[in-house]
Amino acid sequence: MSLTRDFQATANDNDDRIQAGPAGRQLAVLPRSPTEALQPMRPPEPPTHDEPEPDPHPFLRMLDGLVTFFFLLACLAVGIFFWVKAQFDQPGPLATSTVFVIPKGEGVSAIAERLERDGVIDDRRVFMTSILYFMYLKGQGSLKAGEYEFGKNASMRQVLDTLVEGKSIEHKVTLAEGLTSYQIVQKLMAQSELHGEITEIPPEGSLLPDTYRFGRNDTRQDIIERMQAAHKKFLAKVWETRDSEIVVTTPEEAVILASIVEKETGRADERPLIASVFENRLRKNMRLQSDPTIIYGLVGGKGALDHPIQQEELDRETGYNTYKINGLPPTAIDNPGRASIEAVLRPAKTKDLYFVADGTGGHVFAASLEEHNKNVFKWRKVEREIRAKEAQEAADKAAEAAAGGALDTGAAPDASVGAAAAAREAGAPIAKTAPGALATDPSIASGALDPDALMNSQDTFAVPAEAGGGEAPGAADATGESIPKPLRNPKR
Repeated sequence: MSLTRDFQATANDNDDRIQAGPAGRQLAVLPRSPTEALQPMRPPEPPTHDEPEPDPHPFLRMLDGLVTFFFLLACLAVGIFFWVKAQFDQPGPLATSTVFVIPKGEGVSAIAERLERDGVIDDRRVFMTSILYFMYLKGQGSLKAGEYEFGKNASMRQVLDTLVEGKSIEHKVTLAEGLTSYQIVQKLMAQSELHGEITEIPPEGSLLPDTYRFGRNDTRQDIIERMQAAHKKFLAKVWETRDSEIVVTTPEEAVILASIVEKETGRADERPLIASVFENRLRKNMRLQSDPTIIYGLVGGKGALDHPIQQEELDRETGYNTYKINGLPPTAIDNPGRASIEAVLRPAKTKDLYFVADGTGGHVFAASLEEHNKNVFKWRKVEREIRAKEAQEAADKAAEAAAGGALDTGAAPDASVGAAAAAREAGAPIAKTAPGALATDPSIASGALDPDALMNSQDTFAVPAEAGGGEAPGAADATGESIPKPLRNPKR
């Protein structure tokens, strides 16, 4: 056996038997050959070191700092944005709905402070931040003065939307058709939600009756101006659609006649018929003979009479007494509504010249005096029945009061009612008690009607006699006096 082979084998066996030293340290490896054992141990390679980077330019260092700063600032802004958004959208502190008023001229900061003080919002700083964002950065409007209602737990977003959109509480006032300008002014002055004075009473017939909505900051003069603007706009519109054959020649004349129609009936279906009667009378140069014009001439626009029209008042000379004057009165006698104006501009096509109450709230119309007198007789019968029923009810009430030991002071009015009814039954003068009740029947104001007289009477309405559809020259009224020609030509 060769020694070298044996040594080599031994060396290989030793390699396999080398164990790790203490603490895991590897023991020295025995040389594999004599030549390898005679060679000196090589020292370990020195460690490698990174060469230091050269210092960057000062501008680059500054730029790097700025980028870092703005990155951190952007992160902070995003955090603040989401925090403010969460605060802005979360439910508010209101336990119940409340009303909040913003007067004109109040600043944004003062509004936010009051909202926080009144418990509408939690944090005015968040609210102000939102205002700056929406109003100044995005340009989405501004806070509007008004009276606002905020619901329970309203968020700041809901509060701001309400203030920017101007969703204020709306009040309303209804001004009925047929009110005079004076009455409309008085009604507006009684509205506590409005403020300010009305400089002057508007001209009669210049206001359009309607229901008008207004806010807390609106003034009474604002409502008057809105009514005047609405009247002008509506009148200009319907004037273009008028019947070409109507008697009135100007919008102002149409309003005057419409104001009379408005007072004569409260039924919408009768307005074109009433307008037709007045149109026909004007065409025949007949006087209008409308009771509401008499009342307006006596008291102006301040209301109604406190008593029925008397014969002396019927005979009184005023510019509005259409039993005495020809044609239309000088001005309107109230503020007519849309329906009355339209009725005058597009009246019904009839030949009626008279109308009288029918006892049901409406009127019955007639084209001749004879037919009209029959209608008046029927109305008289209905009127007597109504009076008798009222008297019976009053007597029954008085009897019940007496049986129950009522006071004398309480029985006196019932007795007067019965006496008045008895006087009427005895033929005492009966006056009209409501505008339009007996609008074209002046004889009712002077005494009870005799049925025989009705059937054989002359024209009791002081109008020219009819002859072949026209008037006889020099026609006389019931007193024998010649009827003057109209001061205006209704056919022009």
